[in-house]
Amino acid sequence: MPKTKTTTFDIAEHLSTPEEVAAYLEASIEEADGDAAFIAKALGDIAKAKGMSQVARDTGLSRESLYKALSGDRTPGFDTILKVMKALDLKIHAEAIA
Repeated sequence: MPKTKTTTFDIAEHLSTPEEVAAYLEASIEEADGDAAFIAKALGDIAKAKGMSQVARDTGLSRESLYKALSGDRTPGFDTILKVMKALDLKIHAEAIA
């Protein structure tokens, strides 16, 4: 019986359109259930898809600090989240809970 070869799935390889990016972030926010580090990780995946070096230039933050902030191991400051979202051409949308 031949061995099955597996590879690591990287969501960043599948985020190529603005619509895919927005859908992924929206789904991550819903799934996070208030876990800010989970949302930061999703932003990290999106930043990786765009190119972390470009996001670092656009935010004025170092690549290393972005990797740390968006790793999912910590909760970055809201100012960092806003800078990253702007660099990724994303905006926050609020709606009333019915």
